[in-house]
Amino acid sequence: MPSAEEIHQYLHGAWRMMLGKADGLRELDLSVDGFWNSFFAVAIALPALIVNWVTIADSYGDLAVDFNDRFAIFIRLGIIDLAAWLLPLAGLAAVARTVRLADRYVHYVVASNWATAIVAWLMVPPAALLLILPDETDLAWFLSIAIFIASQIFVWRMTNVAIGKGATIASAVYAGMLVASIVILIALQWLLGLT
Repeated sequence: MPSAEEIHQYLHGAWRMMLGKADGLRELDLSVDGFWNSFFAVAIALPALIVNWVTIADSYGDLAVDFNDRFAIFIRLGIIDLAAWLLPLAGLAAVARTVRLADRYVHYVVASNWATAIVAWLMVPPAALLLILPDETDLAWFLSIAIFIASQIFVWRMTNVAIGKGATIASAVYAGMLVASIVILIALQWLLGLT
């Protein structure tokens, strides 16, 4: 497990990359240990994700009539989000050699994990707004869409720096990972009854 100082450094490096700054990559640990430690970003993102899951579980009014129903939805949302985060990384590992990205796979995974934790925290304000003011759905949706669009620009920039093979290759990786995440989200929502 990385120390608090290391976590701060990795998040700062990922944020720099999200701003398109290549020097952020130097703040990340790209060793084998750094690769595995980057999955600790899930724990860093967990409080933010929980706020989102609680908010979404509460919105399933017809399915969530009591605490047990909401908790079951909450657990399913957790499974879906974590699968949409981690399975595309596993998929990229399977094709990295074929698509000539093996030399940058660790760079991408480490940066992506820490950047995803940042994005999870960026998405807290609309969810928190709905928890505090449940009737403000229009404002919350507007904030969600604005933050989502901005975060995708940040993620593309991080991908471009991490892959380091130009905007065209970065765009292909970004699009592939986004599509994989969306497909997993939709498939698991359907399989787990949250359509």
